[in-house]
Amino acid sequence: MKVLVVEDDPKIAAAVKRGLEAEGFRVEVAADGDEGWWRASEGVYDLVVLDILLPRRNGYLVCRDLRAAGVWTPILMLTAKGGDLDEAEALDTGADDFLTKPFSFPVLLARVRALLRRSGRGRPAPVTVGSLRIDPAARRAWSSGVEVDLSRREFDVLELLVRRAGEVVSKDQLLDGVWEFDFAGDPNIVEVYVGRLRRKLDDPFGTAHIVTVRGAGYRLDGARA
Repeated sequence: MKVLVVEDDPKIAAAVKRGLEAEGFRVEVAADGDEGWWRASEGVYDLVVLDILLPRRNGYLVCRDLRAAGVWTPILMLTAKGGDLDEAEALDTGADDFLTKPFSFPVLLARVRALLRRSGRGRPAPVTVGSLRIDPAARRAWSSGVEVDLSRREFDVLELLVRRAGEVVSKDQLLDGVWEFDFAGDPNIVEVYVGRLRRKLDDPFGTAHIVTVRGAGYRLDGARA
């Protein structure tokens, strides 16, 4: 599936692009409203992630003009503003959903999936790596055929690693993908959650799916220990 991200903050745009690509989406980025309108009106996308506070043409105008031109691609609006009036204006101009910054990537991903389901794009398929299996839609996980109870954050970390199985994922990439984009806490929180996953998914079954790559990050392997 192809997603257009219209966002002028380079950090947020890069993080959203990286996260969605890790989920298997093809992603294009536009840095201002005029470029976003042109790409969305000329190209074919399954979804548009649209910031409101944009240079040249704001998100409200982009959305309104797309709907006026007969472009009905699902639109998820992002904004740093808050309040019912802003949300109402976003929806009144033709947006399908609304998400206020700061947000975590799992929440964004859940909204994206919900919009795609409502537009008939279908349910994300379960993924298997070695003796691990996850069902992203149901948010369930199994190790060696046994279902494992995971917290919301534990599942988010596992899903990102599973989606990028065989690749090294750095702490920063995990923070960007699972926590808020402007997370200012201790980055060692990643180690805490990886440790929890190992105790739940590997230790009871004598496996070692999550490998620490010293100085680089973590890699999820399919091989059993």
